[in-house]
Amino acid sequence: MPTELAALESQSDELALLGLMQLVSPALPIGAFAFSQGLESAFELDWVHDEASLAEWLNGVLEDGLTRCELPVLARLHEAFAQVDNQSIAAWDEWLAATRETAELAAEDSRLGASLKRLLGSLNLLPREQQLQSEGLLPPLLPPQAGYVTLFAYTAHVRGVSVRQTLLGFAWAWMENQLAVACKALPLGHTAAQRVIEQLRPALVNAVNQALTLDDEELGPVLPGLALASALHETQYSRLFRS
Repeated sequence: MPTELAALESQSDELALLGLMQLVSPALPIGAFAFSQGLESAFELDWVHDEASLAEWLNGVLEDGLTRCELPVLARLHEAFAQVDNQSIAAWDEWLAATRETAELAAEDSRLGASLKRLLGSLNLLPREQQLQSEGLLPPLLPPQAGYVTLFAYTAHVRGVSVRQTLLGFAWAWMENQLAVACKALPLGHTAAQRVIEQLRPALVNAVNQALTLDDEELGPVLPGLALASALHETQYSRLFRS
């Protein structure tokens, strides 16, 4: 029996890992490749122009953005889904929407969230409204216009991914997306991108460590440069990305 139980637990862990890999894959058809999160504007302004300045920019966004905003809220949302706490889910989803400082950043979160929700529906992974109603859980577990971070937390929960791995996966997907943007819009080769990954991997772990220790009153991004870059991108003459 102990051997059989260990085998079942191992299989469950492996399925969760594969579910996380599916969720963070660049092949996930939600359109994340279309958004740069203000990075393309930073290229145009010459704030980011080479490998070193790119690593510095990403490290800053990670430290003052994801660590203080998306990552700790992901942990709270993950726990709220586990507790079937629809009020907390709705509150944190609204909080995240309020932190988006430009129209482009708000549109990115809502459009990616809508795309991921449609995909989950096609995979039969959305919560069943009939069950929710029979249990008296109204409003629905997922807010009607839930953003990307909320849908990411829900998907990770459904797949059985642990909180810590959920945060690491989200941070990894963000970094890969940003490096893909740089490879398209900068004279940055793929080998250089891998060097940036090597440099930032420890920072991702540290970001998750810190995010898991923050209290609610400590949350909130401090990214005036990114907000300015995103706002300027809205009127940029020539661009490859939607944000």
